[in-house]
Amino acid sequence: MAKSIEERIEDIAKKQLDNFGVKYHIKTDNINSEIDNALQSAKSKSGNDGGNYPDIKCLIQLPQSQKFVPVMIEVKGTKGDFAKIEDGEVANYDDNGKPQYNHIKKYAVNGAVHYSEAVAKITKSYSDVIAIGFNGYDVSGSDEPVTEMGVYYVSKTNMYCPKKVGDYSDFSFLKAENVSILEDRLNTILLSDDEKERQTRELEDRIENTLVELNQAMRDQMSVSEPKERLKLVCALIMAALGVEGKVPPLEIADLKGLQTESSHDGAIILGRIKDFLNEKHIPQEKLANIYSLYKMILNNSFYYKVKDGESTIKKVFFYVKEEIMPIFTMGEEVHIDFTGKLLNVLTSWITERASDDEKNDVVLTPRYVTELMAKLCKVNKDSYVWDWATGSAGFLVSSMKLMIDDANKTIQSEDERRTKIASIKVNQLLGIELRQDIYVLAVLNMILMKDGSSHILNKDSLKEYDGRYEQGANKDEEFPADVFLLNPPYSAEGKGFVFVEKALKRMNKGRAAVIIQENAGGGKGDGFTKKILEHSTLLASIRMPIDLFIGKSSVQTAIYLFEVGTPHDEENLVTFVDFSNDGYARQNRKKSNSKVNLKDVDHVKERYTELVDIVLSRKAKTSYYTEANGLVVKDSISLEGNDWTFNQHRKIDTMPTEADFRKTVADYLSWKLSTIIKEDSENFQ
Repeated sequence: MAKSIEERIEDIAKKQLDNFGVKYHIKTDNINSEIDNALQSAKSKSGNDGGNYPDIKCLIQLPQSQKFVPVMIEVKGTKGDFAKIEDGEVANYDDNGKPQYNHIKKYAVNGAVHYSEAVAKITKSYSDVIAIGFNGYDVSGSDEPVTEMGVYYVSKTNMYCPKKVGDYSDFSFLKAENVSILEDRLNTILLSDDEKERQTRELEDRIENTLVELNQAMRDQMSVSEPKERLKLVCALIMAALGVEGKVPPLEIADLKGLQTESSHDGAIILGRIKDFLNEKHIPQEKLANIYSLYKMILNNSFYYKVKDGESTIKKVFFYVKEEIMPIFTMGEEVHIDFTGKLLNVLTSWITERASDDEKNDVVLTPRYVTELMAKLCKVNKDSYVWDWATGSAGFLVSSMKLMIDDANKTIQSEDERRTKIASIKVNQLLGIELRQDIYVLAVLNMILMKDGSSHILNKDSLKEYDGRYEQGANKDEEFPADVFLLNPPYSAEGKGFVFVEKALKRMNKGRAAVIIQENAGGGKGDGFTKKILEHSTLLASIRMPIDLFIGKSSVQTAIYLFEVGTPHDEENLVTFVDFSNDGYARQNRKKSNSKVNLKDVDHVKERYTELVDIVLSRKAKTSYYTEANGLVVKDSISLEGNDWTFNQHRKIDTMPTEADFRKTVADYLSWKLSTIIKEDSENFQ
């Protein structure tokens, strides 16, 4: 095995930095307290608590923005120790989102990225960091070693995904006269939409894996047997761990001392921190009282705060929350994920056997790719005002916020105007109503995690108690000017949920509405609400969704119905009907697996969803999975009775059967049979 020449390579790096006039700090030097504290508090390259010690550290200032950017340099001295790259990316995490410390410790680039990620995530001042891996080795016949350099940019804007800056052979790009060129280059390094989606999916998988592990541990090792209590406990501990910058410090593991007095046991400590947190978030007192009362019972239960084997159950769960879940939130507002929706789905994934069909349907949460689809169909943009009258965990609002902020970032050039607009989006342009108190708290927490759209999350009966107004803030008592309505209603409600749609749309003057609902509600089972809707709104599209869309939670056939609000439906209007039952995904229901296993792209999912939006919005589609020619798109009129909205009621029937018809019939039967088998297996699997 070749002997490492790391010290010689490090000397070469230092000599270059000296020659180029770049100030640097060696391994044992302090660069500044904030950066040093971040390096010390993060997991080491080996995954331990020993801190991090980059071989060389710099702090450069970009000339145009005047922003300071840390530079983390890791040096190696053996051939083959330069970088571990897989599928074009720095391989610091495995497929389940777990750190691959063997890569981080061994390879120069991977180690530098590890240090840079710690600084970018933990510090408040440095969200952009440059990672440099520098390796060298001797070759026969040469007095000088071969050196290799990898330069990567780790940025909060890019969801901390390391992006290669360029190809460099020395450190001259850090010279004062060259830094402006570097800054121009950094300003162009942004994730593509595809890369953002891939990073978001990977983060979702990581979240789901973490929650599955926590759920298993709480049930099997901590004796928290009731799923609803697991859910409340985790939400409470997340709130306590968040903190409010400069006002309420995040709760630390050491703060839970296991005392047993009424005011100082671990549950009381958590309750106190939650109260402080909500007060500083300016949550109205009645909301605060609701949330506090929801958590008070479980946190004051001696079963959870009583010390066993040296620590309480609360502390055991909090350790996992603090170490495994909270680091995910460093992604901040750059990522818009229905986190608490995933939390609810994971922590209740093993209890549906005891629920009635209505109960199962009423707690079904809409997947992110569907909430985003529906928001796009409603043309959500930075100026939209979006509401959801049965908001659940606020998944529709999270997806809408993402599209609204993306639009603001693309269309507003002034930094001050953009910042003001994004603040308005979060504070004024989103409103959700949820009746169930336990689910309402999930929505509040979700929007707080989005930094911070929780202002207008209401714990009310939208059909009986809500009058369509703001209930707090500068606009209190004014009408909420909704122009987008998004909904996945409780299907046990009147009209299978269409009662919500009819009441909400009557309060809107203009805009669009999209509802995902049992398909037959639009085929004569809507209790008259569909007829009433057509008196003030136009049906634009009916989209038949995959029957296994909510596999494991519900097996009903659903459809998305899209409306133009404020214009009565004209019988002469053509409605676009789309059979989207094949959306490119293959689904299964392995309860202890994540979405990477249970939801697989087997046939061009992205292209299919993009084409669907193009079809419905009358834009030119780049693909042709769904066409009038293949019978998957039909344009037809409807009656004003509201009882003929389903795709099958307008399917064009060719009386001459073909081989393709036979193949489709067999395929549909096999799909149904497989879905039935999977459902039966999943119900028997524990």
